[in-house]
Amino acid sequence: MPKATTETSAAAVESNSTPKNQGSKTRTKASTSKTKAAETDDKKIFVLDTSVILYDHSAVQNFKEHDVAIPITVLEELDNFKKGNDIKNFEAREFIRFIDKLSAEHKLQNWIPLNGRNKGNFKVLMNNTVSGVDAIHTFGDKNDHHILNSALGLQQQTPDKKVVLVTKDINLRLKARALNIISEDYETGKIQDVAGLYTGSDTLEDISAEAVNELYEHGFCDMDKVLQQEPEDNHYFVLKSFKNSVLGFYNRTEKRLERVDKITAYGVKPRNAEQAFALHALTHPQIKLVSVQGVAGTGKTLLALASALEQRREYKQIYLARPVVPLSNKDIGYLPGDIKSKLNPYMEPLWDNLKYIQNQYPETSKEYQRLREMVELEKLVITPLAYIRGRSLSNIIFIVDEAQNLTPHEVKTIISRAGENTKIIFTGDIYQIDTPYLDSQSNGLSYLIDRARNHPLYAHITLLKGERSELANLANELL
Repeated sequence: MPKATTETSAAAVESNSTPKNQGSKTRTKASTSKTKAAETDDKKIFVLDTSVILYDHSAVQNFKEHDVAIPITVLEELDNFKKGNDIKNFEAREFIRFIDKLSAEHKLQNWIPLNGRNKGNFKVLMNNTVSGVDAIHTFGDKNDHHILNSALGLQQQTPDKKVVLVTKDINLRLKARALNIISEDYETGKIQDVAGLYTGSDTLEDISAEAVNELYEHGFCDMDKVLQQEPEDNHYFVLKSFKNSVLGFYNRTEKRLERVDKITAYGVKPRNAEQAFALHALTHPQIKLVSVQGVAGTGKTLLALASALEQRREYKQIYLARPVVPLSNKDIGYLPGDIKSKLNPYMEPLWDNLKYIQNQYPETSKEYQRLREMVELEKLVITPLAYIRGRSLSNIIFIVDEAQNLTPHEVKTIISRAGENTKIIFTGDIYQIDTPYLDSQSNGLSYLIDRARNHPLYAHITLLKGERSELANLANELL
């Protein structure tokens, strides 16, 4: 929300990653926000709710010189999340350990200095007594309203300081403002300009016919013949002259543009330039981390799976995983049956893509039978992400579908699992979020695209055109 960002940009003041590309619109805006926050002399008190802790357990450390407080209600809610294998359970446990360490020599109801240069203080708000209008009498007796009362009480106790409630719950922010509490989203790691998010490719007009012909004939040409300045690592181009066009890829190691051919991967052929770029990145041996973004029907998961099958001899296993986002956020434990029957409905889209590839071949063909054997011998494994945590993944291709439903910390955790000879692929649509407290700016896929760009091991492609069917395109374009 722009208003909240303007009021208190300090929620985004500290990010551990320094932008590599100062020319990026996204990074320029974020940098400006940090500068303004640094120039602010008034110390603020930020009150964090449970959603912020579950999103980032280290959030308390990200407010520079400002003080941070959490209501005791937040600790009570975190107690309900400490058991389990999901990332929110991990975040809850890590924060509880942090509080335990912090309180070893201090009382939590007193202001405790946070370790680190230019850090503020921290405390737990034990009392939510409020004089005058309060949240519980206004909205009812529930945990969210106890958190609002804690912020209100702190506001009354410290009239000389600006108290800000930080929450990823939009409705809670609205209720806070109704009670004249300044409230904002937690913005550390949040992408400011989603519309300007890196796409991975560009179309260049009026390229010399000589350069295009050289790419066709030799497979490469000097960068200087096409571009005036060096592009980002592993960037793709549609190069057009007045006569013809060619697809290109920038190889920084060789300092040249290379031709991209429309290859076929296990019976799947690219139908447009972006799909050709995606298959090139997905099968390139030097690129170990790939993200593919696009709306439904653009072929993200299909291309990723087909490319993995094409490279099956280079890796011991292929893992396909996706986050389990249950309907109405009910835990899968509520559903009847064993774990396999509970998870099958969430894994069906992956099986659908596998069946589509299998059906490119007759049932008697060796390709069809090979796919069946790969599943039976667990060379191809479809699994929920919850079972990946804590493992070391070596000699595999790891495809993570629906990555927009992951937090930035989850994406980091997955990539950190990579061992020797491992390739990780993230696919998803940043505008189709099913997880509460995430949006197009704060989800893990957007974060990855923004932070990993221009790295020699990483490539990204945004797929623009739907290829599922004309009917599917109608839904994407008109509805």
